[in-house]
Amino acid sequence: MLDFFKSQHCQMSVLADWEIRGLAKNQKMIEPFVDHLVSKENGRKLLSYGLSSYGYDIRLSPKQCLVFGKIQAGDCDPKNFDPDILRPTELLEDERGQYFLLPPYGYCLGVAYERLKLPRDVTVVAVGKSTYARSGILVNITPAESGWQGYLTLEISNCTGLYNRIYANEGITQLLFYRGNPCEVSYQDRKGKYQDQPYEVVFSQV
Repeated sequence: MLDFFKSQHCQMSVLADWEIRGLAKNQKMIEPFVDHLVSKENGRKLLSYGLSSYGYDIRLSPKQCLVFGKIQAGDCDPKNFDPDILRPTELLEDERGQYFLLPPYGYCLGVAYERLKLPRDVTVVAVGKSTYARSGILVNITPAESGWQGYLTLEISNCTGLYNRIYANEGITQLLFYRGNPCEVSYQDRKGKYQDQPYEVVFSQV
């Protein structure tokens, strides 16, 4: 069967809203799933989340936000990551919503509110949201490969010299879903180190 797909020279294409909806409802690709874009709740404006034309905006969980900077000296080694270099950030709230406050030029790790379960022929790339980008907040562009499942750890940077808010329970990054030929070896097959990530920040691993 795989040889047949290879012979068809199928090109990878980004999934449209109706395709994402079908995979979410039939294969639980996104949970919880919202089948439209939400930009207002109870009269309060939100950073949008939910299904868009060719993607899905996931939310930042209020559970956890860990900022680099607890330790000011030494180095950060991705091969031997020390969680003690991070400090938890308090979840604040006012009339605009719940939020974490990133320090000037700060960098943090958060976790997505939604859980993903990717089919074998679908891979995901996370990209930033315009409203955040224009405020100096960038979300790292990272992939989630075919067969991956779990809660995404989100890497978020404040590129300004000001304190900057990131809102919990609201859209933080947009996911683009790409479908191509079924791969020979999926992330699940090779037992990738970030498979089945729990509902919390997962640190660098080798």
